[in-house]
Amino acid sequence: MAKEVVKRIKLQIEAGKATPAPPVGTVLGPAGVNLGEFCTKFNEATRDKMGDVVPCEISVYDDRSFDFVLKTSPAAFLIKKVAKVQKGSAKGANQVIATITKDELRSIAETKLPDLNAYTVEDAMKIVEGTARNMGVAVEGLNDAELAEQGKEALAEEKEQAKREAQLAEMEAEAAEDASVEVPVIGEEEKTEE
Repeated sequence: MAKEVVKRIKLQIEAGKATPAPPVGTVLGPAGVNLGEFCTKFNEATRDKMGDVVPCEISVYDDRSFDFVLKTSPAAFLIKKVAKVQKGSAKGANQVIATITKDELRSIAETKLPDLNAYTVEDAMKIVEGTARNMGVAVEGLNDAELAEQGKEALAEEKEQAKREAQLAEMEAEAAEDASVEVPVIGEEEKTEE
């Protein structure tokens, strides 16, 4: 008789560094998985990928046994690694923080191809390029000029927005000043004269 899958759990753990401590322990503990056994198996399976973040899909069965499947590292992680940056741009595509080459893009796409919804490396490159663009990483020869132009436009728009906000603050200050001036009510003066 086949084992019944009770739970499917997805985790992203640094390769070779799984420990029973949180976050692994807090997720797998309630599922009844033997934490020591999982950590040992995971660390052995990912020893060759040390330093990378490895997504893992764990199937927990009704008898508390488990299987896991390793996926390829997230595209964002691979892009940051190749571009040598700690994190993506805070302003997305409006601020270019790094540039990668087409060959580096192809390398990332080939690595990610098994886990992407793409059949060819070229399609995978488009997907990874979109991820890079949203992180503020330009691809040399593909979209670097376009992103630089977009960044200039965004900067001009920010200056215009700051100018509008300054004008609005000035108008609000004038309105508050006008509101503080006492204005006599006409109807009350007529009543007092009678």
